[in-house]
Amino acid sequence: MNPKPFIALDFPTWERTSDFLNLFSESLNVKVGMELYLQNGPVILEKILSKNHRIFLDLKLHDIPNTVYGAMKGLAGFDLELLNVHAAGGGVMMEKALEGLYAGTPVNHKRAQLIAVTQLTSTTEAQMQKEQLIPTSINESVLHYATLAKQAGLDGVVCSPHEASLISEHCGIDFLRVTPGIRLANDQAGDQKRVTTPHLARELGSSYIVVGRSITAAENPVLAYERIVHEWEANA
Repeated sequence: MNPKPFIALDFPTWERTSDFLNLFSESLNVKVGMELYLQNGPVILEKILSKNHRIFLDLKLHDIPNTVYGAMKGLAGFDLELLNVHAAGGGVMMEKALEGLYAGTPVNHKRAQLIAVTQLTSTTEAQMQKEQLIPTSINESVLHYATLAKQAGLDGVVCSPHEASLISEHCGIDFLRVTPGIRLANDQAGDQKRVTTPHLARELGSSYIVVGRSITAAENPVLAYERIVHEWEANA
């Protein structure tokens, strides 16, 4: 998989998405989340793939195991790089998600990599403890979910860069750490809580970074993307 940052295409329509993608002259790693996918349907994947971009489909599936199996089996028909589920769905659900992905991947095609969301980067430790009734530290919760995902056979997790080195230490360097919550130094954090710069994310052990508003809301998205790539690759 191309190591460049994933750009979060948090747009409501194909028209706005297409206008943004047309600013770039190269193939990109992009993240399609619920806003874009649910308002446009699977056809949005076909349109983006037709422009030769690589997709991380970020739907965070979390349901009973058989339902997740069926959803993954259907999504496996697209030429995707990454898909994800919520680790909170449990080990059996994650195993069935992987089974569905294998079952739906066309013959002679490489299956997409499957990762699990640990704790959202918008979640603080205090919020986790109060609202989820998880009495541990956020690092312990994230590591627990990462370990569960590895035991289920998944390829990695979504986590904050702050937990990336801990996960690498316990789950292995090849276990993916895909990290959103990336901002340039002078950008506002917005609704994200556990954030870092691209440079620091690399130092902390992120495998891949996901960047949204720092690029999509920039005055010059192409220059912002190039700056983020430079920071990300500077100490690779």
